[in-house]
Amino acid sequence: MQSEVMFAGFGGQGILLIAKVLAHAAMEAGFEVVWIPSYGPEMRGGTAYCMVVISDRPIGSPIIRNPGHLVAMNRPSLEKFAPVVKPGGVVLINSSLIPVRSGRSDVDECLVPANDLAMEVGNVRAANIVALAAFVSRSRILDYDLVREAVREEFAAKAKLIPLNMEAMERGRQAALAT
Repeated sequence: MQSEVMFAGFGGQGILLIAKVLAHAAMEAGFEVVWIPSYGPEMRGGTAYCMVVISDRPIGSPIIRNPGHLVAMNRPSLEKFAPVVKPGGVVLINSSLIPVRSGRSDVDECLVPANDLAMEVGNVRAANIVALAAFVSRSRILDYDLVREAVREEFAAKAKLIPLNMEAMERGRQAALAT
């Protein structure tokens, strides 16, 4: 089994962070993992994307042209990467910022208002955690509780942010399961 997930959005949306959390959770589960970040020179505001490859055997090549799944946090990312997602994959769309759909009928399209849900829990910067939880809940790529624990560990040095992020995860999970 090999799964590839493309996380994409604007720099500053926490794209690399949620990809790192997923990679960490997959390593904790005993999988082989590749985490490949990419971002423009301007970082904040520029395009950022990250590929995570999870496998139960050694990964032959970290370069993936057609990912199995996509988490799109902004419209340019959806328009660029949705056409290359493998049929049957999950395409998670941050419907707070993206007013269109993927245009694909051969994928599981999941619309989650990540920014709106993050604002409801108290901080728009948690939109990435909402999206991660929604994606994991919808795709079942990893056990949700394992990813939840990886988020806890990621924020261990900033313990005051853990309750906010746990609530963001729950909102993302609920949103993904409701659609």
